[in-house]
Amino acid sequence: MLNDDERQRIAGGRLFRQTKLESIEHLLENCERRSIKAGETLLAPDVANTFLFLVLAGELRVYVGNRNLPEHTVLGIGDCVGEMSLLDGQNPSAHVIASLDTTVLAIPHEMVWGMIDSSHGLARNLLTILAGRVRHDNLTLVTTQSRSLEFEEASSVDALTGLHNRRWMNDAFPRALRRCERDAAPLCLVMADIDHFKRFNDRHGHLAGDPVLRIVARAIAESLRPHDLVARHGGEEFAIMLPMAGIDDGMKVAERLRATVGQLRITLTNGGAEETITLSCGVAPFRLGDDLDKLIELADAALLLAKQGGRNRVVLSPERA
Repeated sequence: MLNDDERQRIAGGRLFRQTKLESIEHLLENCERRSIKAGETLLAPDVANTFLFLVLAGELRVYVGNRNLPEHTVLGIGDCVGEMSLLDGQNPSAHVIASLDTTVLAIPHEMVWGMIDSSHGLARNLLTILAGRVRHDNLTLVTTQSRSLEFEEASSVDALTGLHNRRWMNDAFPRALRRCERDAAPLCLVMADIDHFKRFNDRHGHLAGDPVLRIVARAIAESLRPHDLVARHGGEEFAIMLPMAGIDDGMKVAERLRATVGQLRITLTNGGAEETITLSCGVAPFRLGDDLDKLIELADAALLLAKQGGRNRVVLSPERA
């Protein structure tokens, strides 16, 4: 039987968000709990899988291709894994390994299909999770074809967050900007920064900040549109370019990022207290003649106003209001 903490963790996860857990909870009561020691493998490409796994405690890391490369993504409490095998009936496409002692709830695929049939909300959430992971796959650029491709990836991807890095941004963002300029299409740049991140590190230690950066980076990437661009600009700051977005759309996307991060609940250790974090954003719409440096300057100035105004808010560049 699920205890209150487990029930709360499941209800707060993305798979069951805004669904009536009571209607399907009786099915979950019969599911097996599995304990996985740190370093043990939960899923592997050469082993068939017939379960969807919900993380109740601990942390899983996903490795695509070469397990010696940096992890593709990190899964925490409330996340699920195994959904690709559910949909295509094939073996897992990646190695999923516990980085901490981890407890998962193993839901048989046939039971998941039954829950999908009875809950449109769960079906919607599953599609949202899949869409977010497809977008994340496009951002990460993990490859094992050759050593040269691995070096190329290492030069353009931030190893900590899995997002593109500043070097990639300085090449890709101007090309997107010029394309919108050529097509007379709107564009906005958003600079987003985690609030009080230094205070968080001072309180919990710098090692605690790394998983926070990874979680926030993933939340941002999964909240964007397929054609948007995102990179880690440095430290706890992220740069997001929004092609085909005017002022209203740019502000809406930035507000969605702020709200999404504000809803995150981060547990640093098993049994530890939940931590909340917030995000401040500055938005700079493109005008004819702007280059990337100009947009960054405007968006950073708006971000500073958001910080000075109390943080956890979105501010439009005063020069473009």
